[in-house]
Amino acid sequence: MDKQQMTDLIVTAKAKRGLTWEKMGEDLGMSPVWLASACLGMNGAPPEKAMAITEYLGLDQGVARALEAFPTKIWDQTVPTDPLIYRFYEIAGVYGTTLKEVIQEKFGDGIMSAIDFTMEVDKQEDPKGDRVVVTMNGKFLPYKHW
Repeated sequence: MDKQQMTDLIVTAKAKRGLTWEKMGEDLGMSPVWLASACLGMNGAPPEKAMAITEYLGLDQGVARALEAFPTKIWDQTVPTDPLIYRFYEIAGVYGTTLKEVIQEKFGDGIMSAIDFTMEVDKQEDPKGDRVVVTMNGKFLPYKHW
């Protein structure tokens, strides 16, 4: 079973049960952001987490093995057209160099890890329209000079 087949089975089981990533994460003791990423095929799960996810959803060992498999983190290289995903692309385009400057000014010459990384998505209620709060937390990795 490949990652796409795994994702299709997980998303179908999730929908049939009327679950959300938040509810699943809470029930399984996992970050809902990490859980969604693993179930959508962009992260591999350790065996114990893969087993917990598949048992929770009533899925078989083939899904667990696919969850454990190392992902190939390749995505469509064209500009995304989904409005929500495009906004993140736009943010990186508009604020990418600003973030680079500010991070390097504070930390030095290096990058933020996307491997030693967590992300939270929260809702902030506001009378003028609810706000999406995305918190990215990555380890700073200085460039090595030799």
